Amino acid sequence: MSIKQIRAALEQALLHDGAMNNDLYSNVLKDFTDELQQSMIEDNDEYIFTVVEENKAVAMVLIERSGQIYINEQARARLQELWPAAYESNMKQFIPFFAQQLNQGQLPINGFKVVK
Repeated sequence: MSIKQIRAALEQALLHDGAMNNDLYSNVLKDFTDELQQSMIEDNDEYIFTVVEENKAVAMVLIERSGQIYINEQARARLQELWPAAYESNMKQFIPFFAQQLNQGQLPINGFKVVK
């Protein structure tokens, strides 16, 4: 798929509340949850997430420091809670980069710290 097609699929899922794919999560992202948790601990992040796209299907996982794992629509909803005023603008900035990374065969992994 082209970057444009990947971007369109990500926009549908992340900005327009499109359905996400449980099989894609199980086949691709589920095996990375331990690595994501380890990365989050090493980087002292509060939460970490990634997305994947294959053939217009999108899956997402978000993991919090507590170990709570959110999958697909629940991950999107949790991220919207974490970024109540900035979710849409952040995603509009991130999606082009996510699409480029996915097009290159890389998962766009994003860890975040919370400033108090």
